[in-house]
Amino acid sequence: MPLSLVALVVLVPLSLAMALLHAPPLWVFATAAAAIIPLSGWIRRATEQVAERAGPAIGGLLNVTFGNAAEFILALFVLLSGNTAVVKATITGSIIGNSLLGLGISIVAGSWGREKQTFNRDRAGLLASLLILSVIALLLPAMFDYAERTLATPTRAHVLDERLSLGVSIVLIVVYVANLFYTLVTHRDVFEGTWEGQAVWSLRKALAILAAATLAVAMEAELVSGALEPTAERLGLSLFFLGVIVLPLVGNAAEYASALYFARRDQMGLVMAISVGSSIQIALMTAPALVLGSYLLGHPMDLVFAHPLELFAIAGSAFVVNAIALDGETTWFEGAMLMAVYVLLALAFFFATAN
Repeated sequence: MPLSLVALVVLVPLSLAMALLHAPPLWVFATAAAAIIPLSGWIRRATEQVAERAGPAIGGLLNVTFGNAAEFILALFVLLSGNTAVVKATITGSIIGNSLLGLGISIVAGSWGREKQTFNRDRAGLLASLLILSVIALLLPAMFDYAERTLATPTRAHVLDERLSLGVSIVLIVVYVANLFYTLVTHRDVFEGTWEGQAVWSLRKALAILAAATLAVAMEAELVSGALEPTAERLGLSLFFLGVIVLPLVGNAAEYASALYFARRDQMGLVMAISVGSSIQIALMTAPALVLGSYLLGHPMDLVFAHPLELFAIAGSAFVVNAIALDGETTWFEGAMLMAVYVLLALAFFFATAN
């Protein structure tokens, strides 16, 4: 029996039992968060199996849609609880976690025993460009907010922040759709051939597992969200730190494992697509979708990242990834540098006084 299946058989019932028995919130949080990790792996695996049978265009769209499903569902339930600041923190954490920690670990593991590894510079260049666009789009509302609060009343500035965030969100989604059309339709010949999967499940089985795993993630995400504040208080950590570091690690663990696997197989093009591509999807699709959905949920959220450390982290990670992607090759020391930057940022978030 696969280890991930064993984890599900143990962790999902355990987390539910903890909640039903009114166990301390820390235990509920720990077991539910741990259960999301293998569940997200099954979502990814089921999505890949459906994609293999659906063809490259639809398959690529499915991978995009469900690639960050666990992170999106987790953020959605945190948003339902009204913790919009934590949701923004998870957006920051997912971007820096994928592009620094996930990519860094994969490069170190893949390059170990090899002089260097290479990848498609065209694809990596597009990813780096989209990451820079993401940085600009996420920095703009904060800069706008800073400027307007010196010129307008706080109420007026808040209204303008919301309107700008809605506009930015729509533009980002349009850009992301255009990127899909570019890579899956008009320039498919440039970017195809990076996946070497094989459909071993029937379509019915893959869809059933995808649906079941997604529902289970939603259930576990609700438990995590409900136990979030008591857990932060019990551990003496800020909600800010949990949002930036802990929750993204939970939601992205399966992607880290996939990137690590392909790095050892010397498929760095796939590693870049998984790690950097996930950061881009968070910035261009997940974050805007959360902003638009927040109005439907009754907890309006803008894209103003108020803490300067978040802005620095997002911009810094994009700068470092862009520098590494330019030459089309990596060595283990570049991976170590990416990990070092992530650790430095994690230390800063740990000592930050934001609530």
